[in-house]
Amino acid sequence: MKIGFIGLGNMGAPMAANLVKAGHDVTGFDMAAVTVEGATMAGSAAEAVRGADVVITMLPNGQILRAVAAEVIPAMTLGAAFVDCSTVDVESAKAVAEQAEEAGLLAVDAPVSGGIGGAAAGTLTFMAGGSDAAFDKAKPLFDIMGQKAVHCGAAGAGQAAKICNNMILGVTMIATCEAFALADKLGLDRQKMFDVVSTSSGYSWSMNAYCPAPGVGPQSPADNGYRPGFAAELMLKDLRLSQQAAASADADTPMGQLAEALYAQFVESEDGKGMDFSAMLPRFEKRGRG
Repeated sequence: MKIGFIGLGNMGAPMAANLVKAGHDVTGFDMAAVTVEGATMAGSAAEAVRGADVVITMLPNGQILRAVAAEVIPAMTLGAAFVDCSTVDVESAKAVAEQAEEAGLLAVDAPVSGGIGGAAAGTLTFMAGGSDAAFDKAKPLFDIMGQKAVHCGAAGAGQAAKICNNMILGVTMIATCEAFALADKLGLDRQKMFDVVSTSSGYSWSMNAYCPAPGVGPQSPADNGYRPGFAAELMLKDLRLSQQAAASADADTPMGQLAEALYAQFVESEDGKGMDFSAMLPRFEKRGRG
């Protein structure tokens, strides 16, 4: 396929590189002066999408997505697919999909899970929203860039799935870190706690796959000085998106709301910026009840 790829940052560049390796003709564009080996670099977003069968975007937020969509949709070929892999608010995803469909394009919102490592290894999970025809057109590319793609429903459903998943992740990571800090203060060995919880009803991905305690469980960012696998500021972004969606849907999400407030404090008022989101554990270690 001929592919236009807009947004070649930490996630977009390795995703585009995997498409090149699979033999696709990729033309990329990014506001920063970056290159992807084997891809043609365009001078503008509109130039990157001309004649493309599929256009993929990986952008920081909904505002930038809307601006890029306004520029590239008029330049796209009738019947091509606009596939947005950014994590943005549900309203922006729906608005861009509507704009694309009105222009005679297929539209998919397909945020990802798996982080920079998954982008490089081609093992991402895609959560997709859009029509069956749009999903079917994008699916072969999802299979190259990832290991799983789930069609979650109509436009916006991919973003809804991503923010619901990450709200759970934020809440469970905080609870896991709190529990380790409590175990410390109760004199309970961390390894013993892990051995019990990881095989009991406290089991979770945060505990079993991404344990926030160094030297306990499988290798995780905790074993690398909490350098990010998934940065705390990105978790804060996703929690804010979850609460924005909850407000618009009139959903009661008190734990999500509290997780957002705690990550905001950690990132904006403490030393959480640039740290992995599991660095909540050393934060709780230092704090007393007050």
